[in-house]
Amino acid sequence: MLLTFLLVFLLNTSDTSAAQIVGSGCSISNMGYLSAIAQEYEKRTGVKVLVRGGGTVIGIEDLRTGKVDFAASCREKTAADPDDIEFIQVAWDALVFIVNKSNPVSGISKDDVRSLYEGKITNWKELKGKDMPIKIFLSRSGKGMSGIDNSIRKRGLFGDESRKNPNTLLLASSALVEQMVEKTPEGFATSGFSSARKRDVKMLKLNGIYPDKTNIISGKYPLIRPLFILIPKGPSPEVKKFVDFVLSKEGQQFISSQGVVSLLDIK
Repeated sequence: MLLTFLLVFLLNTSDTSAAQIVGSGCSISNMGYLSAIAQEYEKRTGVKVLVRGGGTVIGIEDLRTGKVDFAASCREKTAADPDDIEFIQVAWDALVFIVNKSNPVSGISKDDVRSLYEGKITNWKELKGKDMPIKIFLSRSGKGMSGIDNSIRKRGLFGDESRKNPNTLLLASSALVEQMVEKTPEGFATSGFSSARKRDVKMLKLNGIYPDKTNIISGKYPLIRPLFILIPKGPSPEVKKFVDFVLSKEGQQFISSQGVVSLLDIK
C-alpha cells in the first residue's frame, strides 16, 4: 500500500509540474492580450500559463537562458537576437502617443513627435497646452533595444539622438512608462495601443486620426506593427499546444474580443 501511495503521489506531482508553462517579455502584449488568453487557455485545458512583463529584452534573455518556456515581443527579430529563437506573429498593435488625462492637448503630428524627442519642443504651450515643461518617458533597457524604442526609430520618429530632449527619463519597460504618464500631468510617452487603451491616460490623435481599433484595421491610423510570441526551436509539446491555440480561429477571436487587433481582423 505504501508503494502504491508513493507511486500515485509521484505521478500526480509529475502531471502537475508538466501542466504548467511560463512566459515573460513585452509588457504591451502582457497587458493587451497575453494574460487574458493565458487564463482562457487554462480554463479550457487545465494547463497553467504563468506570464509576467519586464519588456521584450528581458523576455528574450529569459528565453535564451532557459528561465521561461516562451516570451513576448513587440518588435521583429534583429541580427542581434539568438538564431535558435523563433518569432511567431500572433496579433497587431500600433504605436500611440499618450499624455496625462488632465492635459488639454488632444492631437499631435509626426513632426511634433520628432521635435519633442529632439528637444526642439520643450513646453506644452508650444502645442497649445498649458505652460509647463514636457517630461518624456521612454522605455529603454540597458541590455538591448526595447520594442517601443525599435519601433520609434524604424519609423523615423526619434530624430537626431544627439539633440535629444534633456528632460527624458529612461525606464525599464512600457508598463512603467504608462504608469508614470498616468500620474504625471506634464508627461508624454510613446506606447502600444494594445495596452495604453487600458490605462488611465489620454491617447492623442496623430495627424487628426484617433487610434482606435476601427481606424487601425482600416489603415486610417498609421504606425501599425506586429506582436509576437517567441519560442525556442523545438519547443516542448505544451508550449506548441499553447501557441497553436493562440493562432487558431478560436484563439484569434478571443484576442479580438479583448480589443486587440487580431490576425483575423486584418487580412
